[in-house]
Amino acid sequence: MRVRERDARPRHTILGDNYPSEPSLWERRVAELRFAMEAHGASVVVGVQGELDVTSSQRFDDCLSEAAAASDRVILDMSKVDFMDTTALAVIVAHWRRQAEEGGAFLLAGARYRYTKALWITGLADRLPMYDTVGEAVAALAGTGSGAASGPGASQPGDPEASAG
Repeated sequence: MRVRERDARPRHTILGDNYPSEPSLWERRVAELRFAMEAHGASVVVGVQGELDVTSSQRFDDCLSEAAAASDRVILDMSKVDFMDTTALAVIVAHWRRQAEEGGAFLLAGARYRYTKALWITGLADRLPMYDTVGEAVAALAGTGSGAASGPGASQPGDPEASAG
């Protein structure tokens, strides 16, 4: 008589097939939000990777405050942002206004429409100084201006009133 090996994975439960080796819909996690700061001459580039939402808005605000304390020229690299809600947008606008009021500059780089729709839906994409790449934003702040900004506000990178249209 031959003994069959028994599969250790449960096959059927009242909730359907359950395979513990595969994460369930409830167990899947969103990638961890990461911030990075890097000096580029007189500017500080803040890189963001992950989702900016209500759960991360305080950490996001703290990170931008730290960058503003280090330099009056802040570039927010949004090229690795996977999602952004209006709470993150409020943090961005507050820092943009604060930098401008203090004579500094706050530029966005690499924002992708698919993941940062809130910028366009609210019309702020036309007011905030936006560049396609960090390199273009750094060049604009350095005065070489080789990169073209995405919105009309980019011609006045630090001034929210000048870009109000």
